[in-house]
Amino acid sequence: METGLVLLLLIFPLVGFLINLSVGKKIGRSLPGIIATAAVTGSFAISLFYFIQILSTGQAIEVHLFQWVAFGEFSVNLAFVLDQLSLLWLLVVTGIGTLIHIYSIGYMHDDENVDRFFSYLNLFIFFMIVLVTANNLLVMFIGWEGVGLCSYLLIGFWYKNQQFNDAAKKAFIMNRIGDLGFLTGVFTLAYLFKTVDFATLKLALSTTTTPETSALLGVAAFCLFIGAMGKSAQIPLYTWLPDAMAGPTPVSALIHAATMVTAGIFMITRLNFLFDLTPDIQYFIAIIGAVTALFAASIGIVQTDIKKVLAYSTVSQLGLMFLALGLGAYQIAVFHVITHAFFKACLFLGSGSVIHAMGGEQDMRKMGGLKGVMSITYITFLVSTLSISGIPPFAGFFSKDEIMLVAFQNSPILWVVAMLASLLTAFYMFRVLYLTFFKEFRGTSEQKKHLHESPSSMTMPLIVLGVLATVGGLISLPFGYSWLNNYLSPIFSGSDVVEAHGFSTEQMVFMGVSTLIALIGMSLAYYKYMTKSTVPEEDEKITGFAKVLYNKYYIDEIYNTIFIKPIYAMSNFFNSIVESIITGVVFGFALIAKGLSAPAKALQNGSVGFYLSFFVVAFCLLIICLFLV
Repeated sequence: METGLVLLLLIFPLVGFLINLSVGKKIGRSLPGIIATAAVTGSFAISLFYFIQILSTGQAIEVHLFQWVAFGEFSVNLAFVLDQLSLLWLLVVTGIGTLIHIYSIGYMHDDENVDRFFSYLNLFIFFMIVLVTANNLLVMFIGWEGVGLCSYLLIGFWYKNQQFNDAAKKAFIMNRIGDLGFLTGVFTLAYLFKTVDFATLKLALSTTTTPETSALLGVAAFCLFIGAMGKSAQIPLYTWLPDAMAGPTPVSALIHAATMVTAGIFMITRLNFLFDLTPDIQYFIAIIGAVTALFAASIGIVQTDIKKVLAYSTVSQLGLMFLALGLGAYQIAVFHVITHAFFKACLFLGSGSVIHAMGGEQDMRKMGGLKGVMSITYITFLVSTLSISGIPPFAGFFSKDEIMLVAFQNSPILWVVAMLASLLTAFYMFRVLYLTFFKEFRGTSEQKKHLHESPSSMTMPLIVLGVLATVGGLISLPFGYSWLNNYLSPIFSGSDVVEAHGFSTEQMVFMGVSTLIALIGMSLAYYKYMTKSTVPEEDEKITGFAKVLYNKYYIDEIYNTIFIKPIYAMSNFFNSIVESIITGVVFGFALIAKGLSAPAKALQNGSVGFYLSFFVVAFCLLIICLFLV
């Protein structure tokens, strides 16, 4: 019974993928979306069933299918586990995945390849389920690589545009860099403990403390974090995510808000017992997270593409999650993952609704005045903006406040960096809100004629996500009322998480400071874009530091100069010089063989008498050699 249900949880999206891939073209435009949505809904229902079950029993459910790899002392099972952490992620992946599938039915209805789109979405959900339910690192790696493949397919879905293909390749290659680190970490742990099973690793780490093991544990933790850098878009492996906005908007919401980009956070949280033993690596993670949060937020304040702003916002929020992880506050990082999934999915889908109404336009300089025409989209976008900015009582306020408090308790410098990132977040998110929905419409008269609210298949998910972005913070209230902390306590080793829930004057002060920072950011945006009615300049008129920010600190150009151009130069050298040398050597041997064969070829003159004479002479020489020499 248990095995069958868990397999159904996995198989439903895979079956949806296979059906749409094989017969999707033949069943019309509507059925592929319905089939794909039903498949993900089925997985969500099973996840919800097990979530309710584990609430009452507290017992994790393990399913071992068969022994997958075995040589010497090392063995790996194809096995899955449903515990508090994996079920929480499953609810987010399948629940928000279902809403995004419903949204996609309306958003992608007129696309000629709608069947292929839904098949890719289902395949992505399948691999994400494998990733979060994996019993060991090798099974996790199947899901890890699978979501990378699906990300490539979905980002480059509109493959007729070469820029979109380039964005897909960039995401794929950048993730391969991180994946090499992930594999190196896995191999290091396998070498040390002859296992990559999570439960066995945890037990082994609690009893092994040799100097060699401690040194290699640091290597393993660092390499695994490199994998997380790639998948969760942290400096320096973050540049793929903003370019990934080339994919359809539902892809941005699914992959880059709630699922794939949180895979790195999930992996580190799952291996919390490893990272707790490597405090230097943990602090490095915290520094990278804080720097990424501020760096990406600073870029977001000048972008004019509505999806690009949200993309850099995602990178920034992921940085805050890694800051929490690096400080050992795993539950708080998970809390922000959940609230971020609510408000960021809503923001991405809201931006898609705006783009849909604007006929594909994504430049906020050509928007404005949409508040009256698109009331549902506006209200849900407003709610999510308040949430991500950290305005109480919305969900994002509670998770952000806890990150800030933990940061201050551990490192005031990191706290200052995180607070600056939060200030910029409030500024650029209200900048998006004001430029998109307020003042006069700045688009063309043709666009103005076609402005309309999105269909119910698109607005219904927005409403649900807007509600969750409002009340989602109730799962972890301050002052000792945290359901989430109690629920996740079996996953962590007791006191390894900084407690930030007890009632204290300090926490009250920090709640006030966080709110004040958000209000300052909101007020600055209001003054600039509402009071002064500022509209961002055209690209060619941007100057000074704003131009540096608009061009993303020229990081892509720097990478191109440092890495890509030398690789191309090296490849040209090998192609023109080394390849020529090798070809010359090979052809030289061929010419020698050809030259030596010329006399032998001359003997083949077609005369039977000559052949018989040569035979007699050769036979006589053979007799002489055998009997006379």
